[in-house]
Amino acid sequence: MRQFNSLDEYLSLGLRNYWHPVLASWEIKANPVGITRLGENLVLWRDDEGVVHALEDRCPHRGARLSIGWNLGNKVACWYHGVEVDGTGTVVDVPAVSDCPLEGQSCVRSYPVEEHNGAVFVWFGLEDGQEPTPLELPEQLASDDWSSFLCMADWKVNYQYAIDNVMDPMHGAFLHATSHSMSEGDKQSEMAFNRTEDGFIFEKTGQKGVNFDWVEYGDTGSPWLRLSIPYKREFGPGGVFWIVGFATPIDENNTRVFFWRCREVQGWQRHTWRFMYRTYLEQLHWDVLEQDRIILENMAPNAMEHEFLYQHDVGLARLRRMFQKEGKKQLAKIQELQAAKQAEKETASS
Repeated sequence: MRQFNSLDEYLSLGLRNYWHPVLASWEIKANPVGITRLGENLVLWRDDEGVVHALEDRCPHRGARLSIGWNLGNKVACWYHGVEVDGTGTVVDVPAVSDCPLEGQSCVRSYPVEEHNGAVFVWFGLEDGQEPTPLELPEQLASDDWSSFLCMADWKVNYQYAIDNVMDPMHGAFLHATSHSMSEGDKQSEMAFNRTEDGFIFEKTGQKGVNFDWVEYGDTGSPWLRLSIPYKREFGPGGVFWIVGFATPIDENNTRVFFWRCREVQGWQRHTWRFMYRTYLEQLHWDVLEQDRIILENMAPNAMEHEFLYQHDVGLARLRRMFQKEGKKQLAKIQELQAAKQAEKETASS
């Protein structure tokens, strides 16, 4: 892992020891796929059984990208010299050399992978080979009683701004004032902070079930945000409309956001809701997301350094402190591991 000079630099690439959604399932087909997430380069591919594997996107021979090589089922082959690496990061064949000592060596980092609700989640541990924590998704993504659509976009902004945006219920009454679901309610409210078993809820105190009135942060193996927005009857069966969101860092300046749009519907009502969403509601939701993107991508340079926060910002301020506390612990552990590795090298060379 790279060297970090400060906590801010570390946090700009996201927290480790978490599952993060990295791609939609449909993006991984026959060929290997190369991506950058949390500042790390990965190659992902499906084996003959359809199971997704993830490795560091680097051939151990000369450093060529494995993602522009070949999918050989349970392994990928480098385009440059044909070196084959399996899903554990172990070199299984070097075709150009007989009995090459590289064979059998585990020299490429592997990443645990799980697939849920049309998305691929990857575990980013502090150490290679670290056992991942269990991933428990919110009810809206874990129960068959719910129907959902994944909305995904790449934004040219640091992930922290994307998280702050969702952790700010008050912006809905202004930025999204013409939205089909957020055009009503007060533009002034007191806010309250309430802890939950897995995180906290930040909510308006004088208004419920009218607009974007509350948001929840949860940590259940992956950091997620959840909110609900009331829907009028003309928008189909299913009652309240829910959103479950994740913001996955690509690098310091880019983020991939994942928003599942959910309703609790079964039977014929599920079919009706899904038809209405695809034919009418989806574009309205994209319009709202585009408003968020425009605001965030055009923030003033180093906006966080010049903020004047007030009572409506308690939620995002608390979440920032939580991330800073965890980031400080993780950074100290990384520096400890790097120091131990350097000492090992010096001992071996002396």
